[in-house]
Amino acid sequence: MNRRIIVGVLAGLMVPYLTTLAWTGTIHGEELRHEQQAGAVGKRRILLDRGGTGYYMDVEEYLPGVLARQMPADYEIEALRAQAVVARTYIYKQMGGSPGDGSVQEVPESALDLDCMETAQMKALWGSAQFPAIYEKLEDAVQSTAGVTMVCDGQYIDAMFCRATAGRTRAGDEGHPYLQPVDCPKDVEADGYLQMLTFTRDEFAGKISGIPDSSSGARPVEPGQIPDSVQIVSRDDGGYVTALQIGGHDFTGEEVQYALGLQSSCFTLEPYEDGMRAVAKGIGHGYGLSQAGANARAREGWKAEEILTYFYKNIELISE
Repeated sequence: MNRRIIVGVLAGLMVPYLTTLAWTGTIHGEELRHEQQAGAVGKRRILLDRGGTGYYMDVEEYLPGVLARQMPADYEIEALRAQAVVARTYIYKQMGGSPGDGSVQEVPESALDLDCMETAQMKALWGSAQFPAIYEKLEDAVQSTAGVTMVCDGQYIDAMFCRATAGRTRAGDEGHPYLQPVDCPKDVEADGYLQMLTFTRDEFAGKISGIPDSSSGARPVEPGQIPDSVQIVSRDDGGYVTALQIGGHDFTGEEVQYALGLQSSCFTLEPYEDGMRAVAKGIGHGYGLSQAGANARAREGWKAEEILTYFYKNIELISE
């Protein structure tokens, strides 16, 4: 082959390499752009790994979308500020670092088990005309608490929260000493606080039988065993069911809650016509911050810091 032809072919093959090198300084252009974009974001950042491609977002920019998903936007600003601290604490804890170490920390969005509302979803929910004002409110809640988290004994707390308690928050275990019972008298006014569902004996038995086997084996329940074999064995101090027996088998309150589609495990079960009726109070697990309770206190003039130290005991609010 003619020498000039060989040189020409090689030069042609080099064009993509040289173009990439001239544009990015490396043949791994995508990786460099990824790193450059990461460097432009703050020290606390989330890798948005949706759809197979990823880019970084600062936690503070990410939080308004989380807040929009977690708490009604028409709640008082101090309640929203408290929820922003709750959400930020959760994210920082998932990053795995220690409070105040100052190093760059990140976490993939897919590892957060957290819903974040996108702009299009917010506009669809609130309407394009209302969106700017509502988003500005959420942004203010985030920006006015920027970097603030909750710690206990030098570690980020497990910032649990619920929409509304049954009237009193629940005590945590030894790993959650900051979760102590506090009264939430206004929670009874929350939308959807009380839930009543009825079931035929067949429906009830079918739902309970659908609960996965326990370590001791299957737990089938027959319609003929309903309602006589239904017995609530124990509740905690907040009134939430911790153990019950149905058809001679043991179940936890949460197992039955989810099987029956109840909004909390603070429930009663009683015969009703030819079946059963379940009555549940509160919305959620009842631990930590009650959003309805936080909003009620915000209406009374409480600040976010006061709300947080009411629902979480022996904590310290730090700013990083």
